[in-house]
Amino acid sequence: MLEVNSSLAALSDQLVLVAVLCYVTAMLGYALELGFGRAAPAPATEPARVPVTVGGGGGSGGEGADAEGGRAAARPTGPGWASRAGVAAVVLSWLGWAANLGALVTRGLSVGRWPWANMYEFVVAIALAAVTVFLVMQLRYRVRFLGAFIMVAATLALGLSVRYFHVQAGPVVPALNSYWVAIHVSAAIVAFGLFTMGAVASVLYFVRKEGATRLPDRKELERLTHRLVVIAFPVWTFAIIAGALWADKAWGRYWAWDPKEVWSFITWIAYAAYLHARATAGWRGRTALIVQLVAFGCLLFNLFGVNIFLGGLHSYADIPG
Repeated sequence: MLEVNSSLAALSDQLVLVAVLCYVTAMLGYALELGFGRAAPAPATEPARVPVTVGGGGGSGGEGADAEGGRAAARPTGPGWASRAGVAAVVLSWLGWAANLGALVTRGLSVGRWPWANMYEFVVAIALAAVTVFLVMQLRYRVRFLGAFIMVAATLALGLSVRYFHVQAGPVVPALNSYWVAIHVSAAIVAFGLFTMGAVASVLYFVRKEGATRLPDRKELERLTHRLVVIAFPVWTFAIIAGALWADKAWGRYWAWDPKEVWSFITWIAYAAYLHARATAGWRGRTALIVQLVAFGCLLFNLFGVNIFLGGLHSYADIPG
């Protein structure tokens, strides 16, 4: 039996706590910037454009128009400390991301396997994926307004993991000692991260009030949600296909209507319905995003409800009693 490196396992647990601390502090920084800082950002899913004036006279009010005749870039309207709080939040997010990544790496090294073989490890990996999507998108697009909400989601995920799902590092059942873990589960984790960010944007669509606000308008929030789902959906599709191939290798059949398989398929149908309705029936706004949030609810039940209440062939959650 493989011996567990207790020092690395303990370091992994400590790094999760460091990540939680960084994410919570970053959340406060993003909230301060959102509440007191800049005006509503330019389109969230397009790179910022430099205002260009036409001719030599300049536009009324000195704002100018962008190169495609769109909206002018927003100017800071709040105190300088609010903007600095946002910058500090970004730094803390990267530090938390590094600690989150380090927790998974040291967990895997401590037992010599891929570090997402149980509920605790999987949820820690999902938190990392969601924060990764946010930080990568932030490098090119103006999505910092999502920071406080993504940090809330990541903090809750890690908090649940530590409080309710934590198990000691150890070996896994033979079916999980496979390279398919790196393929099937990794794809599912990436899809979870993308879907989570899309769901956050959808929730903001519903809570956003008309009038002056530091959030983008609803059309931009809906567009951001749609683009994230468009990216995540084929990744989730690949995860299901890879899971079927793994099931054939492990159990001798591609599909057994196991609860996890059923709810993975239900989730796929729900997101497919959202994309289909938007593309063919022209659904937009509240109706389309309600379907998207229902699909995300199916995704959450697939993660928590199936593992906790239904079990089945995928009952590797190892949730403490």
